[in-house]
Amino acid sequence: MIKGHQTWFFESKPVIIGSAAVGGPFEAQGALAKDFDLLHDDLWLGQDSYEKAEKKLMEQACETAIKKAGLKKEDIQFFMSGDLINQIISSSFTARTLGIPYLGLYGACSSSMEGLALASLLVDSKFAQNALAATSSHNAAAEKQYRYPTEYGAQKPPYAQWTVTGAGAAVVAQQGEGPRVIAATIGRVVDMGLSDPFNMGAAMAPAAVDTIEAHFRDTGIDVSQYDLIATGDLGRVGHQIAGDLLKKHGIDIPKEKFTDCGILIYRDDQPVFAGGSGCACAATTTYGHFISRMKRGELKRILVIATGALLSPMSYQQKETIPCIAHAVSIEM
Repeated sequence: MIKGHQTWFFESKPVIIGSAAVGGPFEAQGALAKDFDLLHDDLWLGQDSYEKAEKKLMEQACETAIKKAGLKKEDIQFFMSGDLINQIISSSFTARTLGIPYLGLYGACSSSMEGLALASLLVDSKFAQNALAATSSHNAAAEKQYRYPTEYGAQKPPYAQWTVTGAGAAVVAQQGEGPRVIAATIGRVVDMGLSDPFNMGAAMAPAAVDTIEAHFRDTGIDVSQYDLIATGDLGRVGHQIAGDLLKKHGIDIPKEKFTDCGILIYRDDQPVFAGGSGCACAATTTYGHFISRMKRGELKRILVIATGALLSPMSYQQKETIPCIAHAVSIEM
């Protein structure tokens, strides 16, 4: 059911019956390590390229989520996924391995909640009994594509962020036990004219605020009804900007309720500049940490707003500004 201009309400409340988070060596040293299903001590994962390593991360996350759901691949009607690598090859090649009917997505780092929203829509509308949503990123693969190969040793400004090496996946079903997806607010593209590819947090913050504002306007839900509101990967810089903008828009979220996945995922003493980023940032934090907390009874209702910067190396080289988007999903236990 559509509510307002941008929000879907899911009348059947699709349930996340299985979720998984897989991470790399830096994530294994991070603040949320205990909430990952699988952690690797090698960036290569035994592969001969970083891109193949990322594909393996996504395959493992999908297979683990399906197993935790008590299902087989044949029980899943649709697989929705996106990633950062050119032509979303991590997702497409994983779909090749899984053999599940596939819908490829590209929302940059917003892809995790875009996929979860669409999977929930398919299940709620009875076009699928079970749907799988996933996404991934790899630090070295993303650096090579968007900036400089890590071997180059290029310096970064303090407002830059560290791409998470990992993958997250969730199986959404009509029936079962687990957190339920209540609503999804689909974001608009917002471009405030920023063009620095290192300053992702500042570029994406206005899109996050636009979607948060739309969510509360469309749903009529009060901020107090959420135990946690988390943006995807704004990092410390973008999170501060988003908080300031929300107050200017008349939305005052208490500090203890408002956080960011890019801030949570790493320890303060890890050299991640302004925090984490990448498709796997919101995915692993949500499908690992947040869902674990919900199952432990620590959180009843959360709102996750995954943010994405829709630039490419070509658009940057052509001196384009950075259009951004954010998608929000409401989940309750």
